[in-house]
Amino acid sequence: MALQSHPQPPPPSSEDKTEALDPLLHAFGFKVEEVTPHKVCGHLRVTEKSCQPFKVLHGGVSALISESLASMGAHLASGLQRVAGIHLSINHMKRAELGDLIFGEASPISVGKTIQVWEVRLWKIDPSNSGLKSLVSSSRVTLLCNMPVPEHAKDASQALKKYAKL
Repeated sequence: MALQSHPQPPPPSSEDKTEALDPLLHAFGFKVEEVTPHKVCGHLRVTEKSCQPFKVLHGGVSALISESLASMGAHLASGLQRVAGIHLSINHMKRAELGDLIFGEASPISVGKTIQVWEVRLWKIDPSNSGLKSLVSSSRVTLLCNMPVPEHAKDASQALKKYAKL
């Protein structure tokens, strides 16, 4: 007797993943690609939604991406305990214009029991050669970790558990 194989559902798109992980990032068009306790990364096509009036990437959007990616990574690195950003420092080196493709990557600098520090870099990808990239911004995010998860937010880790590579 032959075993019947059940078709596997297709893997979630990075759009679906981002919507589940961080609705605000999703609203700006950011797409999360990888989520681990050691690296969180994704990309953004700069659109009208993410620009300031001069048609360049808004610095606040860069800061939002930085804190969001660092928070996801820190949450995983702390064993899914609650984390909260307590300091964000960001330097903007180069502008990203309407239509540019931005790649963001967060990685831990220090993972302590109560404090974590993450570095987040955003690069502009050269459209003619995806191997060429120029640094748009660099930030450090300090997070308070291992805080108790409030009862009303007990399911906050479900999306991360579903999409993270642990």
